[in-house]
Amino acid sequence: MDIPSSHLIFIPAVLLIGIAIGFVLGNRAARDAYNLELRRQTERDAARKARAEKKRARAAATKTEAAEADTAETAEAAETAEAAEAEATEAETGTAAAKT
Repeated sequence: MDIPSSHLIFIPAVLLIGIAIGFVLGNRAARDAYNLELRRQTERDAARKARAEKKRARAAATKTEAAEADTAETAEAAETAEAAEAEATEAETGTAAAKT
């Protein structure tokens, strides 16, 4: 079996070219995967931040509604107290007028 001398050069050259092409393509794929992961992470962080802001706004709205309800209840209680005081004053006045 007679192997030409070109095989001694051709086979290692093809092997080295294949390694170089594989390195370039693998490097590009790894870089794209890394960039994709970074983009996903930033999107996740933005979504988390938006959810947290929405939750804070909802909590603030609930606190505001509770404060408004407390204010309304306080105002209602004050009106009731004033009405009771006015009735007591009228009763005293009526009692005093009846005595005279």
